[in-house]
Amino acid sequence: MSYHNPFTPPRKSATFDDHTLAEIRRAAATGIYDIRGGGTKRKVPHFDDLLFLGASISRYPLEGYREKCDTSVVLGTRFAKKPIELKIPITIAGMSFGALSGNAKEALGRGATLAGTSTTTGDGGMTDEERGHSEKLVYQYLPSRYGMNPKDLRRADAIEIVVGQGAKPGGGGMLLGQKISDRVAQMRNLPMGIDQRSACRHPDWTGPDDLEIKILELREITDWEKPIYVKVGGARPYYDTALAVKAGADVVVLDGMQGGTAATQDVFIENVGMPTLACIRPAVQALQDLGMHRKVQLIISGGIRSGADVAKALALGADVVSIGTAALVAIGDNDPKWEEEYQKLGTTAGAYDDWHEGKDPAGITTQDPELAARLDPVAAGRRLANYLKVMTLEAQTIARACGKNKLHNLEPEDLCALTMEAAAMAQVPLAGTSWYPGKGGF
Repeated sequence: MSYHNPFTPPRKSATFDDHTLAEIRRAAATGIYDIRGGGTKRKVPHFDDLLFLGASISRYPLEGYREKCDTSVVLGTRFAKKPIELKIPITIAGMSFGALSGNAKEALGRGATLAGTSTTTGDGGMTDEERGHSEKLVYQYLPSRYGMNPKDLRRADAIEIVVGQGAKPGGGGMLLGQKISDRVAQMRNLPMGIDQRSACRHPDWTGPDDLEIKILELREITDWEKPIYVKVGGARPYYDTALAVKAGADVVVLDGMQGGTAATQDVFIENVGMPTLACIRPAVQALQDLGMHRKVQLIISGGIRSGADVAKALALGADVVSIGTAALVAIGDNDPKWEEEYQKLGTTAGAYDDWHEGKDPAGITTQDPELAARLDPVAAGRRLANYLKVMTLEAQTIARACGKNKLHNLEPEDLCALTMEAAAMAQVPLAGTSWYPGKGGF
């Protein structure tokens, strides 16, 4: 005879929680794996697990309204004839026309230009609207080669060779047929309305030696003017960074698993890659070991949300951060004002589950002309510029409090960690100690 204690509620399994049970039932009913956009939703060690040690007696703070704190940065100083000069160390990550509407891409370009920074094309090629409204535009060169042509390579201000992305290192993205409009199909040389999956590796090279050849080829096409970035997903950051540098990259872009606005399998997003926080220090160590730190610039992306995140990434050794999800939210995506329509789609504002479906009520992740027309690119661009301004001011506030007159003067010594995991990943002391896991001794 079983007995249930009436004073305690039934206990559910932590392993087989409601989401897991629902996914098992969905998989059993459909025989299809789940696809969604956005980075990992699981909780992983992140910048929230770090704190700054502001100045007091042992350090001298700067006066916020009197003393300047420089935010500028130059990318591509290693080989490029025309490096990119940015007013702020925050850029807009690659998100394709196809995944995003034309109005959304225009808004990103407008906002980045107002803020004095760059935006990035993403997979799928360069649109005239995006080029026209982006003062500084980075052209992504992906394994798919969608839209790739020498003319647009020369029209760009920099070229980013994408080897991997944070949400899916080792895997390719997906674009469902309902988002492949006539224009998207023409730009990508694809049939309209047919699901497509981007390749997971470049067709004409298999390793770092071939990457070196590809970088030289792109330099010759662009007369050595454009900085060449190499983007990798966070998996083996030390070796990937070192090999990218040895292949001749001007800039390394490192994307943690919290990044990724495009669609792929949910099982991939949640189980492949490393947290952004775990990626930075090995990449910086590789640059230092090669004598190339600050000579080859490091861009970090994946889950950047605030000026505090920016300051922490720079303190750990990055030169720049890049935002994707946050930029889409800033221009209006997943806004609760569309909650009723999100509910009709079977999701909710803030869940990001709708991005790949092409039915975004905000008009951002869609190719539906009526939905896309809901987004005013001019107003959305101003919102993005406002957001970038606030992030920059927040980062400056923190830097001044640590006695720094330049954001890039922040350093690991300015940080402490709240958890053992964060201390180990960031290699900064656990709060109240001078020790982190792996350092040895207390």
